[in-house]
Amino acid sequence: AGLFQVRDEWNSDSFVEKPGDEDIHTANERRLTEIIGSVGGKLHTGRSRNDQVAMDTRLWTVEHERLILSEMAALLQAGAEHAEKHVDILMAGYTH
Repeated sequence: AGLFQVRDEWNSDSFVEKPGDEDIHTANERRLTEIIGSVGGKLHTGRSRNDQVAMDTRLWTVEHERLILSEMAALLQAGAEHAEKHVDILMAGYTH
């Protein structure tokens, strides 16, 4: 439940970063510890900071790749619909 609350705070822009937070990882760990107690300090167990950053970067990339692909599909669909509406209009073209 604690991680869901941290996520919801980030999503609603109500998460409060504090001067002692070195980065997003320590901020999340601090906030989780405030919510669920000392066990929140085990959030990073077995993960180096580099591992955490690499995973964050990968997750961000995958999420935004999906958004780009979705927008590309919408663009292709719009182009196809426009072509269908104007199928009888001749357009100059080039062979090479």
